[in-house]
Amino acid sequence: MTENKTDIKSMNEIELKTMLMEMGQPGFRSGQVYKWLHQGVKSFDEMTNIPAALRQKLVENCYISHAAIEKKLISAYDGTVKYLFSFADGETVESVVMKYHHGYTSCVSTQVGCKMGCDFCATGKSGFRRNLTASEILSQIQTEQQDNGIRISNIVLMGMGEPLDNYENVIRFLELVSSEHGLNIGMRHISLSTCGIVPRIYDLAEKKLQLTLSVSLHAPNDEIRSRTMPVNRKYPIGELLKACRYYAEKTGRRISFEYAMIDGVNDSDECARELAGRIRGMLAHVNLIPVNSVSGSDYRKSRGDRLKSFIQILERSGITATVRRTLGSDINASCGQLRSAAGNKKAKGEMVQ
Repeated sequence: MTENKTDIKSMNEIELKTMLMEMGQPGFRSGQVYKWLHQGVKSFDEMTNIPAALRQKLVENCYISHAAIEKKLISAYDGTVKYLFSFADGETVESVVMKYHHGYTSCVSTQVGCKMGCDFCATGKSGFRRNLTASEILSQIQTEQQDNGIRISNIVLMGMGEPLDNYENVIRFLELVSSEHGLNIGMRHISLSTCGIVPRIYDLAEKKLQLTLSVSLHAPNDEIRSRTMPVNRKYPIGELLKACRYYAEKTGRRISFEYAMIDGVNDSDECARELAGRIRGMLAHVNLIPVNSVSGSDYRKSRGDRLKSFIQILERSGITATVRRTLGSDINASCGQLRSAAGNKKAKGEMVQ
């Protein structure tokens, strides 16, 4: 039971040291405990250089979050691995490990479900349950490393949930995962995706983190975006792009605009020209994503000639655009396809566990 106990793995080094000193422990002890936590131990008994009396005290007052593997699918096409993880309260999320020439990337979830309700995304169709803690986000990466015998070098916060709707826990996760005494994954190797929670974009800009902000734009105007993305009714595209310009200027970091290409909805030449007009002059890049099939949605991906024409129009306006490589589509591990346990019964691939 974790009720009324401290989530010790969500503590930073200063907080951990303060707690242990209040327990009468010497200063060096916090470094030992912190190291064990970030090696991914699941119990205090695994901390073999910690005195038994302290371990018992930690058991009584704290708990160690862990992402347990409920199901594991491996793509027959590209080796992408999708996990269904469960936590102490039985809630589940999906996370994906992708292999690139530069190393392994983990796509982690930040919420159980999602409130945003985007039409083309499977996660929102399963509803929202709760936010993940910083330690639960971190635990996904730790379990993936342990299970595959690899080191994750890049992180994308693009799994289940809206990261900026879970702002405080996500900021703490970023602090922990980039810690020199933790996994030590640099901010330039981390991408955070948002559908456009405007006030939090301003908050994030003030922190001047050197991560990549990926904004799920998916439309060039309010009419199309409000129809496919309910968040636009609260934060219209003009307000969103104003916040993005501020973020780019404040941090010096290029914005990545994610744009799901949906046949007959947002992929016309007119849409491309309108998009170019809105973001011209901004420190930005457009990442085109042929929309992936999702149960309950009849959207189809754009044809190849539409993609080519869209890119050409953007590039003539001086805007860099690329088409995202699709990985793990046979196991429903691609962009917008992640669900909780209840919504993930049709994935194929090789079931390993």
